[in-house]
Amino acid sequence: MTLAFASPVLAAQCGNTAAGFDAWKRDFAKVAAQAGVGDRGLAGLAGTTYATRTIAADRNQKSFGYTLEKFMQVRGADTIVAQGKRRKARDAAFYDALERQYGVPAGVIIAIHGMETAFGTFMGDSNVLSAIATLAYDCRRSAFFAGHTIAALQLVDRGSISPQSVGAKHGELGHTQFLPGNVLAYAVDANGDGRVDMNNMTDALASTANFLRQKGWEPGKGYQEGEPNFRVIQEWNAAGVYQKAIAIMARRIDG
Repeated sequence: MTLAFASPVLAAQCGNTAAGFDAWKRDFAKVAAQAGVGDRGLAGLAGTTYATRTIAADRNQKSFGYTLEKFMQVRGADTIVAQGKRRKARDAAFYDALERQYGVPAGVIIAIHGMETAFGTFMGDSNVLSAIATLAYDCRRSAFFAGHTIAALQLVDRGSISPQSVGAKHGELGHTQFLPGNVLAYAVDANGDGRVDMNNMTDALASTANFLRQKGWEPGKGYQEGEPNFRVIQEWNAAGVYQKAIAIMARRIDG
């Protein structure tokens, strides 16, 4: 899930190699402190390292350039749909409750869950803070990721994540790969345990439904390309093939 989050005005100098990362961290710590990040978050920032694998992944997102047919084949759409139908049937009460509360049909939530993490079977192997800080430092999209880095440090302050938390290569968290700023803005404690945990499936899927509703999902309206709610699916990911794939898989899951 790659969505914009309000970014602070940066005084830190971006760079395209590891050479300037430590100097950037010192400068960015001042920005973070001014944004209200406390000692725990600042200590987490200080402990980050330049994430070479994150930069490699950011430079090599070739699947988004595929045709829709090729993209769906590569991303295992038929498997996602087959597993998704079984999940919908098995946990019908859960998905019905989500739709009653947020207005988002099961197929959409299930398709996103399957696409993002193969239903939670792989939620990433990268240090979240190092990944997100590296992307804020990198000149390619520093403005986009700076706000998410502040948010990640705030999540550390709150105890929602730790400096050792693991996620995807762009710093996304949990079952449906929320960026940190979106955790702050849209995540909900759906299982009632007093904390938001994107590695908990109940919290993550409810948070996904809440995100879509807050972005303007219209209950009862269609979500295929050209229909009212397709615009909301476009808010989830900027890649056109991804958007179309989610809509198609969701329709097949929903029957």
